[in-house]
Amino acid sequence: MLYLLIAAAAIFFIMHVVLLFTSFRNAQLAKRRYFYSHLTLWITGGAVFLMALLYSGDGESGFLDYFNTAYKRALIIVFTLALSLAAHLLVRFVALPLMAKRA
Repeated sequence: MLYLLIAAAAIFFIMHVVLLFTSFRNAQLAKRRYFYSHLTLWITGGAVFLMALLYSGDGESGFLDYFNTAYKRALIIVFTLALSLAAHLLVRFVALPLMAKRA
């Protein structure tokens, strides 16, 4: 199950990156694709959280063993949301104005 979750997290993160970069076509933002890029990021964070919830402290992974308290596991969700917010703000206040200048 651990390796399935690792594979799912990796696949969803790759999907996130691909969807994010392909959201900017023809000097416009593809809103649906942009939303799906955020959704795949949230799913990635959820998969990492689930791995930490199930496997921290089991000795399966040194990385997952770090998340041995509820506070540390909650930081995974906080980090995921902060990363999503930072990406959204960069797109809104940097990428979109630059695209508007080029159009």
